[in-house]
Amino acid sequence: MVIFIMYNPNSLRAEEFINDEEIVRTLSYAEENKRNIPLLKEILEKAKQKKGLSHKDAAVLLDCDIPSVNQEIYALAEQIKKDFYGNRIVMFAPLYLSNYCVNGCLYCPYHMKNKHIPRKKLTQEEIVKEVTALQDMGHKRLAIEAGEDPVNNPIEYILDCIHTIYSVHHKNGDIRRVNVNIAATTVENYRKLKEAGIGTYILFQETYNRKSYERLHPTGPKHDYNYHTEAMDRAMEGGIDDVGIGALFGLELYRYEFTGLLMHAEHLEAVHGVGPHTISVPRVRRADDIDPDAFDNGISDDTFAKIVACLRIAVPYTGMIISTRESKACRERVLHLGISQISGGSRTSVGGYYEPEPEEESSAQFDVSDNRTLDEVVHWLMELGYIPSFCTACYREGRTGDRFMSLCKSGQIQNCCHPNALMTLKEYLEDYAAPDTVRIGNELIERELDGIPNEKVRGIVVENLKKIEEGSRDFRF
Repeated sequence: MVIFIMYNPNSLRAEEFINDEEIVRTLSYAEENKRNIPLLKEILEKAKQKKGLSHKDAAVLLDCDIPSVNQEIYALAEQIKKDFYGNRIVMFAPLYLSNYCVNGCLYCPYHMKNKHIPRKKLTQEEIVKEVTALQDMGHKRLAIEAGEDPVNNPIEYILDCIHTIYSVHHKNGDIRRVNVNIAATTVENYRKLKEAGIGTYILFQETYNRKSYERLHPTGPKHDYNYHTEAMDRAMEGGIDDVGIGALFGLELYRYEFTGLLMHAEHLEAVHGVGPHTISVPRVRRADDIDPDAFDNGISDDTFAKIVACLRIAVPYTGMIISTRESKACRERVLHLGISQISGGSRTSVGGYYEPEPEEESSAQFDVSDNRTLDEVVHWLMELGYIPSFCTACYREGRTGDRFMSLCKSGQIQNCCHPNALMTLKEYLEDYAAPDTVRIGNELIERELDGIPNEKVRGIVVENLKKIEEGSRDFRF
């Protein structure tokens, strides 16, 4: 007897809120309507209300191959990005704590059977050195990463690492926000992470296709599709109200992953009243014993750009992240289509900021395509007209979860974010930037001050900028 499972975004069961039959129906509907001009125009008109789109409507836009309509899609994505996030780009860096892992993931060099990658785990003393080096670069926001290993990387180790990171105060440097990307865990452990003061809890689904997921994760606790997929619900039950989702594009058909991502976002909104704080869009990359050509679902840069644009239209409030997996050219192309956070000066090995890792002893999780320093990335962004932002104010002022989302959806968040971006950029210019970066940065700040509509707020920012020049730090709205 065949049992049909109904799609239900309000359910807490993975097979109901990420429902295979619903995804298949959606993909069929999108294929049938990708050149349906009246429907496409109707969807675009709906999207212009800037309240997002259903996974079904968004899938139609993604499939559309009419050049004139695609131009409308890109233009709308760019406008929505400006309306919600202005020209700010938030900066962060990953910090890999340990590559010990008990899973057998076929796309990751940390898999348990890989016997020739050096296994490393940072001590607390080494973390102090790594964080000091990151502070000397100018970073204020980290995303910590670790393999899944209950012996080598228990939750107590992760909590100790977070405490150590926050404790390092070097010159004018501080890490003000620690986001956490570790394996799915229990409600109790999520409560511990919340109490430790984390920012966003990030967990990539890798693939939303259950059959592909189970094949790609043949051994280890990560093999359990339901436990992994339901992690965000447990995180929110544990008090973490900012969560970040993502799929690893290239493992499965991209239309399937795109639809699954949006269904996951709809589920979080339906059940918790808060959608994902961030959506990441990594692609499979070469690493140690991993050959991306072994996966036959790779996507072109054109398709990648279309995915970014359609995600921005469908989930206008979410932050969108692109890492140094992508090249300078690719990152530049998608910045205006929806990306709001990027990494700079990244290392994907365990350690490597304080002292570069010998190439023959690489512990990197994947190859980095954009090898520029943080200062080079900051300079490049400003040349493009963006404000590199090191702001962490919302997290530290309690503007998280539904409080952040309500401000973001109404557009009011810009009254905080734009001034805070300018002040944190000024800190970077004073403490870390190269002379030419200082010059272009100060010119940018002068221009951007005119974009603060509230005269009182503008006056406070001008006064704080002077105080930063005199040595004071950490002003925020």
